[in-house]
Amino acid sequence: MPLFGNVNNSGFYLTVQQLQRSKSQSRLDLQLERKMALKGVKVIELAGLAPSPFCGMILADYGASVIRVDKIGAGLNYDVCARGKRSISLNLKNPEGAKILKKLCSKSDVIIEPFRSGVMEKLGLGPKILMSENPRLIYARLTGYGQAGPYAKMAGHDINYLATSGILSRLGRKNEPPIAPINLLADFAGGGLTCAMGIMAALLERSTSGQGQIIDSNMVEGAAYAGSWIYLSQKMMIWGQPRGENVLDTGAHFYETYETKDGKYMAVGAIEPQFYAELLSKIGSDFDEFPQLIGPDSDDLKIKLANVFKTKTRDEWSEIFDGSDACVTP
Repeated sequence: MPLFGNVNNSGFYLTVQQLQRSKSQSRLDLQLERKMALKGVKVIELAGLAPSPFCGMILADYGASVIRVDKIGAGLNYDVCARGKRSISLNLKNPEGAKILKKLCSKSDVIIEPFRSGVMEKLGLGPKILMSENPRLIYARLTGYGQAGPYAKMAGHDINYLATSGILSRLGRKNEPPIAPINLLADFAGGGLTCAMGIMAALLERSTSGQGQIIDSNMVEGAAYAGSWIYLSQKMMIWGQPRGENVLDTGAHFYETYETKDGKYMAVGAIEPQFYAELLSKIGSDFDEFPQLIGPDSDDLKIKLANVFKTKTRDEWSEIFDGSDACVTP
């Protein structure tokens, strides 16, 4: 038995050195906890699909205390963004359930609600009522089409919001229909992330005014905002051609994905001349064989480069390109 030490929870003895390391780690954990930007902020998240749980998760990741309010008897829980949250089940159509939510909101800083326009008002839980009881409350409304307008009460999904925003028209390959990038742009970038940013801005403003505010975050406008650069850059040389024929939308052989010998893929993004020269050096070629052009010859150059990548496995190519400035990754 060691002369100095304590017994841990497992019944094993800890040496003095182990205790010192344990105490140092505890101090570090405490310092990190104190530095969490949203520590002490209380959030009520009404359960919904992808964007609102993601928004709540972001706030929890920054240290906020998040309580998710589930529907009673809602069946399987598909929320995979639940880390750092607690949960409670309420029937908001029942006066007792609505009363409990009001009580929670009276002591909270933020509520996130993902329902279509008018739903919370019908339940007697709209911003006028909740904010009259707690003027410091930040009432975040996260919807597809917003609180007003002809689409406000319509159902929709990421692909619909993306189409309405106009961004979908820019995504896709040549001679093919537009392609939605799964549900990343509207649900997560234009929805959950944008709403979380609005909540943080409102919390900052409240530190001066002492008042909460309503955030009308919708995925159509959020996706359009996330795509601002695409619209604002249309006069740059990288654009100017139909969808799928520009540098950044698979129109160039030096900004594309290529299959390898083992059926896996490499991503090539060698846009700048010095990076493109590095790419050619690593594949043992030169500008005469692979000129850095975009236009009528792009398809032929893609085929040629595709044949090159088919000669080795992904791991072999990774070993060749790792640590280089060729902008090629698995």
